Amino acid sequence: MKRVDIAPNLVIATLWADALNAAGLRAEVFSRYLTSIAGEIPPDQCNPAVWVLDDGDLARAKQLLQELRTPLRGAFWTCPDCGERHGPQFAQCWKCGHSRPDSPSF
Repeated sequence: MKRVDIAPNLVIATLWADALNAAGLRAEVFSRYLTSIAGEIPPDQCNPAVWVLDDGDLARAKQLLQELRTPLRGAFWTCPDCGERHGPQFAQCWKCGHSRPDSPSF
């Protein structure tokens, strides 16, 4: 078992662990509730950490988290059906449900 990274809060740690699990890596969040005792122990020791259960998955897990942290780049697009403008992260129009013409595979 290897620690991948320390998250700033439990929500982010859970998001990261869920993303790793969805990618086929077995990941867990440790130190979930230590923030409640910050001050009794050093605050920098209280943040939740994401760990992979298989040591061989560490490099891939770090790579996936880096990709998750990197903002999606690309061009804004306009829905051909309703004319609504969307950011590059959207593959479907929120207004009418039409798929992006050049929808990237996520």
